[in-house]
Amino acid sequence: MLIKKLLAIAVVLLISLVAVTGDSASLASDSGNEAISRLMARAMADGLIAGGVVLVGNRRDVLYETAFGKESSLPEALPVTVDTIFDLASLTKVVATTPAVMKLAEEGRLSLVDPLSKWFPEFVGQGKDDVLVVNLLTHTSGLDDTSLSAAHPLQSAIDNAACQKLKGEPGYRFRYADINFILLAELVHRVSGMTLDRFTAAAFYAPLGMDQTAFNPDVRLYGRCAATLDQAGRPLVGRVQDPVAAQLGGVAGHAGLFSTAGDLARFCRMLLNGGSLDGQRVLAERTVDQMTVPYFSRGGKVARGLGWDMASPYSSPRGSGFSEYSFGHTGYSGGSIWIDPQSGTYVIFLSVRLDYRHTHAFNKLRSELSTLVADELVPEGGQHLAAGPREPASFR
Repeated sequence: MLIKKLLAIAVVLLISLVAVTGDSASLASDSGNEAISRLMARAMADGLIAGGVVLVGNRRDVLYETAFGKESSLPEALPVTVDTIFDLASLTKVVATTPAVMKLAEEGRLSLVDPLSKWFPEFVGQGKDDVLVVNLLTHTSGLDDTSLSAAHPLQSAIDNAACQKLKGEPGYRFRYADINFILLAELVHRVSGMTLDRFTAAAFYAPLGMDQTAFNPDVRLYGRCAATLDQAGRPLVGRVQDPVAAQLGGVAGHAGLFSTAGDLARFCRMLLNGGSLDGQRVLAERTVDQMTVPYFSRGGKVARGLGWDMASPYSSPRGSGFSEYSFGHTGYSGGSIWIDPQSGTYVIFLSVRLDYRHTHAFNKLRSELSTLVADELVPEGGQHLAAGPREPASFR
């Protein structure tokens, strides 16, 4: 164990940091860069991760980007680079499924207050008339995850959701459940006639220049993919880690998307710029506002955007330095995104996660990284960026 720790620290000492200063903000000091390196070195020494990428940016530029460690725990593993492709796990919910649903709502092809029974005849007569599309997006549907049949996984997911007894009144009980986004992906299919992978590629990834983002990466890209761990603890490369997403063929609303930190940075910049990037508009500004303002449950104790997290038991990447208007999400495989529209900045953390038992330690790592980044981000002139609060948008 001591040898592994020493090797992990040695790897970090060899890392070259890349910092690019933007027009509106930059990392405050070289000490901030060094602090991020120390944080990552400690995470590798503690066996939490084998490597990863940290990328920090604002509305216009990448401010800081570094890769560290290796693509797996195997001795022969290649070093992680800034172009390494990662399994995004539940980041799929906010980089694929949520914007797809919001795009269809923006176009008037569905409404967020549509009852599920409008699009899923399987729900008719099942006592779930009050479950709306928005309840799926905010994990307030009252639905819980269930097992899927091997023969007909998607239809069994729908049928099981339709038949189960709701756990609480829709809109009030918050319970994070993948079934919500499995249903949303099928909703995209039923409304648009396109599967989620095809819809998101056409609507978002192609126009945004996110050419490294896709479900089921081509086998020729496996050499660039960071490993996850399968259910037996063995390295898994280029194929989705989530077993339910694997049952669904690698394309699912809750998991299955693969991407790089650079592509995710383009997605974050699009959101910070109100739905457009480099002259390409993929969402209306009003749609982005509606998606990223708080919707409360549990008597106001939990705040979620539509798809996005804001203040909940899962919002460790918020840290202690981002504003109350910030939002983000995590992925089981080791990734997270946190975006602050008030400061106009974001932090992306993609990692080769090794430890899935000590969730508190992993959440602490995410929190410490965001806190460090928020403390170090200052605009030219030395004062933190600020913007006025945004008013919540209605569902209409």
